[in-house]
Amino acid sequence: MLQIEIDNGSGFCFGVTTAIKKAEEELQKGGTLYCLGDIVHNGMEVERLHARGLITIDHQQLRRLHNAKVLLRAHGEPPETYAIARRNNIEIIDATCPVVLQLQRRIKKQHENNAATNDSERQIVIFGKNGHAEVLGLVGQTHSKAIVIEKFDDVKKLDFTRNIYLYSQTTKSLDEFHHIIDYIRAHISPGAEFKSFDTICRQVANRMPNIAAFAGRHDVVIFVAGRKSSNGKVLFKECLSVNPNSHQIESAAEIDMQWFNHAETVGICGATSTPKWLMEECREYIRKRETPGNHPSRANSR
Repeated sequence: MLQIEIDNGSGFCFGVTTAIKKAEEELQKGGTLYCLGDIVHNGMEVERLHARGLITIDHQQLRRLHNAKVLLRAHGEPPETYAIARRNNIEIIDATCPVVLQLQRRIKKQHENNAATNDSERQIVIFGKNGHAEVLGLVGQTHSKAIVIEKFDDVKKLDFTRNIYLYSQTTKSLDEFHHIIDYIRAHISPGAEFKSFDTICRQVANRMPNIAAFAGRHDVVIFVAGRKSSNGKVLFKECLSVNPNSHQIESAAEIDMQWFNHAETVGICGATSTPKWLMEECREYIRKRETPGNHPSRANSR
């Protein structure tokens, strides 16, 4: 029989846990509750909450909505969203992650300082994924004047003769962020100022070495995460670099029992947007398809 271990460090981060708890509390009160965007980048959890009455809307639908209750997810929102809510008499249930909220305030303050001193030479740079909800919220604090760099190569496009203030999306890779810092330091002009602010969430960053150690302990790794999850992409890449027998899935139905041929141990882990119940469901899926006392290679694959 396969030995299956679920990673204790995987699962919802604090911000996501809080957002889901707020959604469940509001739904228990009755009435209609909308969520601006998927509450979490995990289709299975979104479906679970949809079945309980949570209605997902986009920003265009928000503009047409009036006299309603809307939950803002952990990723945060730009100031424009709050302005729309005030105009349309929308009650906001704000589940913005405290780490993201603090980062928004820091960027907003820096932008206001630039405007107050009429200093257009300062570049506010955000290391993050273009179009990601958190990044849109951060850029919104600067009236869309911040520069977004998605990867290391993008840093070469900055103007190194001007001051650079570097921040990061909270779920980005700490190693890549440090590579970007090193490159800017090596290329910034003598007359320009460079400041970097480590705004990566440590609860997320600490999962990198932990998940690498977990992946190295097992013959096969099942990484459970929604394919929209930025954090999931980073963590799965780390698993794959340590253990080439790593497979990313969104649901138990994607599991192929042939992955476990000649394996003795299986590790199940996931992203900060992966619910524990889903990882447990994957474990049970494998258990039910094992032939008792036999090697998985002789089990039925469905």
